Amino acid sequence: MAQYTIKELEHLSGIKAHTIRIWEQRYNVLCPQRTDTNIRYYSDADLKTLLNISLLNEQGYKISKIAKMSPDQLKLTVQELAEHDQSTLSHHINSMVTAMVDMDEERFDKSFSTVTLQLGFQDAMMQVVYPFLHKIGILWQTNNISPAHEHFVSNLVRQKLIVAIDGQVVRRKEGTPSYLLYLPEGELHEIALLYMNYLIRAHHQQVIYLGQNLPFEDLKRTYDLLKPEIICTVLTIVPEREHVQEYVDRLAGTFPAAQVYLYGYQAQYDFLKFPKNIHRTSCIADFIAVLTQTN
Repeated sequence: MAQYTIKELEHLSGIKAHTIRIWEQRYNVLCPQRTDTNIRYYSDADLKTLLNISLLNEQGYKISKIAKMSPDQLKLTVQELAEHDQSTLSHHINSMVTAMVDMDEERFDKSFSTVTLQLGFQDAMMQVVYPFLHKIGILWQTNNISPAHEHFVSNLVRQKLIVAIDGQVVRRKEGTPSYLLYLPEGELHEIALLYMNYLIRAHHQQVIYLGQNLPFEDLKRTYDLLKPEIICTVLTIVPEREHVQEYVDRLAGTFPAAQVYLYGYQAQYDFLKFPKNIHRTSCIADFIAVLTQTN
């Protein structure tokens, strides 16, 4: 069972920590426990309860009314709300978090499918899946989910992306650039790169997708053969912090005629210096802007 601090509950639920404390004291909605050193912590059950409370409160339910509900009434009210108001995106994000905690593939698939039908695949990714993955990142950073949880949910999202890509019909527009997508050797976090692949194809541009864990020499050989105008990669865990600048400089020197776009956690350090042909993207919206400019 995971143990959450009140600040972690704040990040995951959107309810401010001081509000959570007031609700605890006044309405007894959560029952935090204490460690041997008398530090308060919250359980998976507390997290799921607060996610449900957050959704109802967001929809206009007063906390005084919510607090009088039994656990079963609370769940039923949230379920009824979701069934009658499919536009409640917060419900789908919270439902995905709960599905991840419980490793409930059926629940995750239902939320993903519903919001995709409602919004379309691209908007579902931007408005629901990416906020969900941000919350998962918080859980990962605070050691409240195991590698098994992270792999479970990553593989589900990865499957959805692959199916969506497989269903695309691409008619490349003349005069548009070609993109080469890859992950560096040792890098296995593929979701962002797969989504870039989907977006490029949705803009009817050519993409050469090389996937995970690509040795640099193989990247160079592919580039020399096909000469794509743009190279894109995602640096999530590799190279390590002290080697990122060296990697950036190597890309710039090896591919001076290409425009190289870097995304991911390891590319966001303030100390990094980017040569003229290397560009940092801080979010997927930045990458979509690049596609729009080159379309």
